[in-house]
Amino acid sequence: MTFKPPLVPIFCFFRGARCEDDELTDDCGGRLFWCLSIGARSLLLPNFMMSAEPVLRLKVQVSFLRMDAPPASPAPAFPGDVRVERALHCSVPFYRYLYDTVGAPWLWWMRRIASDAELAGLLGQPSVSVHVLFRDGEPAGFYELDHRSGQTVNLSYFGLMPWAIGTGLGAAFLRHAVDAAWNIGLPALTVNTCNADHPRALPGYLAAGFRRLRAVEEVWPVPLSLGMRMPAHLPRV
Repeated sequence: MTFKPPLVPIFCFFRGARCEDDELTDDCGGRLFWCLSIGARSLLLPNFMMSAEPVLRLKVQVSFLRMDAPPASPAPAFPGDVRVERALHCSVPFYRYLYDTVGAPWLWWMRRIASDAELAGLLGQPSVSVHVLFRDGEPAGFYELDHRSGQTVNLSYFGLMPWAIGTGLGAAFLRHAVDAAWNIGLPALTVNTCNADHPRALPGYLAAGFRRLRAVEEVWPVPLSLGMRMPAHLPRV
């Protein structure tokens, strides 16, 4: 019997965006999006962008975490050949390179379906920042901070390039992200991770000082056209 993936609507879906209730919100260059809360995460749905496309539905466990005070311990030092720079005017092609390369092993698909214009609008927001880890002049990872809510800083994305995993940079880089978030001056820091991420992601966040608020089961309709490797351990729906 030949498997035929279902046809369902696919929408522009931004991880880390949040709202308390369904509401009309303004994002990505002033365009209107419906912000639909599903479980504890929200989706930004452009009211003019909807298409039917074959998808694979995967069941994912998402953990939401929060930090309410800066770490008291000293920050671990980077090796001398490592630096972190904020991409002050991050271009869409460079962002896609970071996002796609860091996220490919962990099924980071949501920003892949955004258009260049939508990403440019997001990256142009003054309350969204992209910070890049460099080793020997080569990008080794990145993180993204979002404080558009004005109440918390969300660590929207954090990760290392595949070649940099296991080189001892993760803890120091995560601490850099935490310190940069606290320097913004808001009273809390949030992040979420899931069982599609690296298995050390959740323990790493807990060790950095986050506490787990809740876990939510989600169903992700991942477009097959992206050509991504689907983790075998995630249940199909």
